Amino acid sequence: MTTTAPSRPRAAVILAAGQGTRMKSPTPKVLHKVGGRPMLDHAIDAAEALGCERIVVVVGAHSPQVGEHARERLGPNATVVQDPPLGTGHAVLAAKDALADFDGDVVVTYADCPLLNAPVIAPLFDLRAAGTEVAVLGFEAADPGAYGRLVLAPGHVLLRIVEAKDAEPAVLALKHCNSGVLAADRAQLFDLLAAVGNDNSKGEYYLTDIVGIAHDRKLATRSAFAPEASVQGVNSQAELAAAEAVWQAGRRAVLMAQGVTMPAPESVHLSWDTRIAAGVTVEPFVVFGEGVDVASGAVIKAFSHLEGASVGEGALIGPYARLRPGAEIGPEAHIGNFVEVKKVKVGAGAKANHLSYLGDGTVGPKANIGAGTIFCNYDGFEKFETHVGAGAFIGSNSALVAPVRIGDGAMTGSGSVITADVPAGDLALSRAPQANKTGWAARFRALKQAQKQAKKDKKA
Repeated sequence: MTTTAPSRPRAAVILAAGQGTRMKSPTPKVLHKVGGRPMLDHAIDAAEALGCERIVVVVGAHSPQVGEHARERLGPNATVVQDPPLGTGHAVLAAKDALADFDGDVVVTYADCPLLNAPVIAPLFDLRAAGTEVAVLGFEAADPGAYGRLVLAPGHVLLRIVEAKDAEPAVLALKHCNSGVLAADRAQLFDLLAAVGNDNSKGEYYLTDIVGIAHDRKLATRSAFAPEASVQGVNSQAELAAAEAVWQAGRRAVLMAQGVTMPAPESVHLSWDTRIAAGVTVEPFVVFGEGVDVASGAVIKAFSHLEGASVGEGALIGPYARLRPGAEIGPEAHIGNFVEVKKVKVGAGAKANHLSYLGDGTVGPKANIGAGTIFCNYDGFEKFETHVGAGAFIGSNSALVAPVRIGDGAMTGSGSVITADVPAGDLALSRAPQANKTGWAARFRALKQAQKQAKKDKKA
């Protein structure tokens, strides 16, 4: 779904060739996750939402995993390599041949800016449609620091962009900063880049230099502005955590505006694809991994962890519950404290309230799973299924050794190890008969107390 209806064809060049040494991690910088999704995918999402029909990711030779990730999502021709790295202008030039047959607007974005979404970028295309030939996204920085500065004339007319290391004191005093994101016609973009030199403090080819070149050629150059948080880049683990915090806060705000109750929203952790319906209550310290869908009226109690799971209307989850991939919890079902569910479909109104592991199988509607129940689903080599019928009652501390079926309305006695199917309506018992040894406990206690006293007398 596009944010705007493109008036001209659109393409995106996503710069992802940075080495990310400050991350100090074996994982390439742009594959670190925000909201459970690699930063590179956030950039691709934004390009797709803008209606970009061509997306080229510029990668470095030092991180083949980045190229593999991009091609897996976008296809075999989605990447170009910048080698050696000679600056942002040089990086965009690496995409020239890949876009040689493209006639339309190109936006340049960054794979390490996970909060840079389609609505933030869209005003650049509005400027393009209004006649701006080079449109640049800027922001007003609280602390401009090392950001490039935008030198503006009235009306957001952009005269030039000056990198901080090359700026004079008067320019450094400016607070309007460059995000690095810009849009231009494809042919004009590469024509301007051909005129960029590297006579600067870094000896690099700056993408930002095309603004001054365009202005000197009497081309229209203007800027749009975005909130600083939306264009912040990630270059370290601390900045990654800061971006995560901003992303989480924004997503929680959206869900609460849609009718989700969160008494302590700052403690709830969401994923990029978390879907929670209006009328759901999420208590403190709940973690949503990828692939979770929660229906209206459900309550997710404190300290629960959900991943790859669906929760039906009015279901009660937790506290301290764990739903793993493949868990499907039906309407009004209860999954209680220290219950783990993996690849099990739990029927409407069924209950597993305490200290159980349900792995691989089904639990029928209105069934009751007693405390300490284990679905023994793995023999060390293969997984097998356990199926508990509607209205069945599984006694506490039962071990159901798969493959096994418990029929509708059947029961298992507490402490049983069930290795064979239980027909509907039957009671299954599998435990040794109880034998009471008359007076044994009293005699044992007296013996031990006498032995203890004897030791004390000997020491005395």
